[in-house]
Amino acid sequence: MPAATLFASDTLRGQLAAVVRLSVPAVLAQISATAMQYIDGTMVGSLGANATASIGLVSSTTWLLGGLCSAAATGFSVQVAHRIGAGDDAGARAVVRQAAVFSAWFGLLLAAAGMALSAPLPAWLGGAADIRGDAAAYFFIYACALPALLVQQMFGMILQCSGDMRTPSVLNVLMCVLDVIFNSLLIFPGLDLGPVRLPGAGLGVAGAALGTALAQAVVAALMLWTVLAKAPRLRHVGGSWRPEGGCLRTAARIAIPAAVERVTLSAAQIAATRIVAPLGTVAVAANSLAVTAESLCYMPGYGISAAATTLVGQSLGAGKKPLARRFAWLSTALGMAVMGAAAVLMYLGAPALFAILTPDAAVRTLGVRVLRIEAFAEPLFAASIVAAGALRGAGDTLAPSVMNLVSMWGVRITLAALLAPRFGLAGVWGAMCFELCVRGVLFLVRLLRGRWLEKAKV
Repeated sequence: MPAATLFASDTLRGQLAAVVRLSVPAVLAQISATAMQYIDGTMVGSLGANATASIGLVSSTTWLLGGLCSAAATGFSVQVAHRIGAGDDAGARAVVRQAAVFSAWFGLLLAAAGMALSAPLPAWLGGAADIRGDAAAYFFIYACALPALLVQQMFGMILQCSGDMRTPSVLNVLMCVLDVIFNSLLIFPGLDLGPVRLPGAGLGVAGAALGTALAQAVVAALMLWTVLAKAPRLRHVGGSWRPEGGCLRTAARIAIPAAVERVTLSAAQIAATRIVAPLGTVAVAANSLAVTAESLCYMPGYGISAAATTLVGQSLGAGKKPLARRFAWLSTALGMAVMGAAAVLMYLGAPALFAILTPDAAVRTLGVRVLRIEAFAEPLFAASIVAAGALRGAGDTLAPSVMNLVSMWGVRITLAALLAPRFGLAGVWGAMCFELCVRGVLFLVRLLRGRWLEKAKV
């Protein structure tokens, strides 16, 4: 979608329509990602609480590495938004070339680090001896697939920031479908399809990791091909592929604070895992599945956040700061409304969600309890998610990383450590609920003050 289309209306109604138009496919893409988590959770959950706990144990570390991929993608995709907004298609294509080269070496570096970490990680996280083997195998396969994950995120975000929300959405739906197929054939020893029985690999937890990795690899290749060969404003990327200092410095300025933010959040999640692990296998499994169940509520927020990044980034690239501010507030308000409504459904539907995710009665009961606690934080959680996307579009990633550092470590982890011994997993999720409300207020204040606009560099 050319930048001019995004700014076609000067009316509030037209601008809100632009937010919704870009948000819908991005939300669908996030819902498909959520569906994939449900599929994995349901399939692995059918193997028992230990299988679920083995994935839950390393999930915070997978978020850490995945977050580094997302931060790297942010550094390049925001530059694409600014150049598209300014009408500089040649500059956007130059950024794409730099992104492709960076993805190659950084993805391999992350994979090597993850594979080296896989064997000792479950013990470091305090996992029980009977789940460490599956946890290590799952994480090793995840690490091997990190180059594909980086390419998928990098070029998916570049397409979004160019204004094409539809293609990444379609490809993410495809990834969900492929995940179902690959997981079905790799997790279980066989698959009954009426009168036909297909043989399966019977790999269990490792099969779940391998199935997801294969689905990501296919979609990563399609994302890359779409950008380099099909995207109207980004294809024909002929030119120098040598590292370009200006582009890389700008990417570092945007990505490093975002990476620090991801590390901060993920390190806090790892610390939370250390707090939850001593509570027992049921608590670890319930915690993991509750995170999966909650994603049904917050993934629409991330879709709207992606739209906010595109709209704010292209507005600033076109030199329209008042429009960028308006898009930031419209997107944040929409996110809070959508996630607030989803929170009501999540609270009412929590028993049905856990009935789908696990057959274990103890895990179900505890999971429903903590998920309902979290429902009260969702509107302000939405504010932090979408406002962060708007700030990202302006290249403002340092202040959000600082706010997340203060919020996660100063509020969530401190409270969780104090409450867990007395209230168990409910205490941990109560601390999370309070912290997300604090974080949402901090991001709303940041938007209101408007300093992020004055510091925007395009």
